[in-house]
Amino acid sequence: MCQDKHHEQAGFTQQAQDRGDGATSAPAAQIAELVTANHILYDQGVLDAFGHVSVRHADDPERFLLARNMAPGLVQAGDIVEFDLDGNPYNAAGRAIYLERFIHSEIYKARPDVVAVVHSHSPSVVPFSVSTTSPLRATCHMAGFIGLAAPVFEIRDHAGEASSLLITNQELGQALAGSLGERSLVLMRGHGSTVVADSLRRAVYRAVYTELNAQIQSAAQQLGEVTFLSEGEIAETVRVIETQVVRAWDFWSIKAGATARALMQQQAQLG
Repeated sequence: MCQDKHHEQAGFTQQAQDRGDGATSAPAAQIAELVTANHILYDQGVLDAFGHVSVRHADDPERFLLARNMAPGLVQAGDIVEFDLDGNPYNAAGRAIYLERFIHSEIYKARPDVVAVVHSHSPSVVPFSVSTTSPLRATCHMAGFIGLAAPVFEIRDHAGEASSLLITNQELGQALAGSLGERSLVLMRGHGSTVVADSLRRAVYRAVYTELNAQIQSAAQQLGEVTFLSEGEIAETVRVIETQVVRAWDFWSIKAGATARALMQQQAQLG
C-alpha cells in the first residue's frame, strides 16, 4: 500500500469518541495475554504489519479488548483499548483505532460462545479465498477445526462492486458473522480470514494452523488427488489435539517474546 500519510489516516484508521473516562477495567493478566497473542501471531507469520486479534472482556461479556491501530508485533499493554459490542471505544483517548473492529464486535454479538477472534491476511490462506474450485479443507490432523470446507464471505453481495473489501461498519460485520455461522473459520474473498474460539490461546492456535494447513493443502494438491479428513476424523482430531493448545502457546510465547524484545530495541534505536 503506497498511500501518503494523510490518505492512510483518512482511509485505514479512525478516531471515535470514548464512552468512558479513559481507564481500562480489564484484568492486567488478560491484557498481558492479549499482548502475547499479538506477538505470537506476528512471530508465526500469521500477522505482519496488518491484522488483529481480540478477546472478550473477562469480567464484562458486553465488552472486548483490541489493540489500537498499530502493527501487532509492537503492541504493548498500554496499547490495548476496550470496546463495546457496537465497536465504540472506552479508552482510546484520541488514538487511532482499527476500521475493521466491526469484525470483532459483530461476531461477539452474534456468538456468545466466542471468547477470541483473529483476523489475518496470512499469505497461504488468501488464494483459497479466491479459488472457485478448491475450498480450504481440513487436510492435516492439527487443523480439524477447519472442517469439510471453509465458507467464503463475498463482500460484493453486501457492499457492491467497488468496495475496499474492508469490514468498515456494523452491517458488513453482521454479514461476515452470518457467513461464519457456528463455524470456527470464515475466509474473506481477496482479503484473508477470521478465526474464532472459546479461548484466546485456542484462537491463536487455530489461526496458526489455518495458515499451515493451507500450505500443506496447496503442496498436496500439486501432487495430485488429495485425501482430506473425514467428518469423523474432524470431530476426533479437534477433541484430542486441541487439548494440547497450551504446549504450543508456551513454546510460541517464549520465541515471540525474544522477537518482541528485539523489535523494541530496534524501535528505540530509531528514536
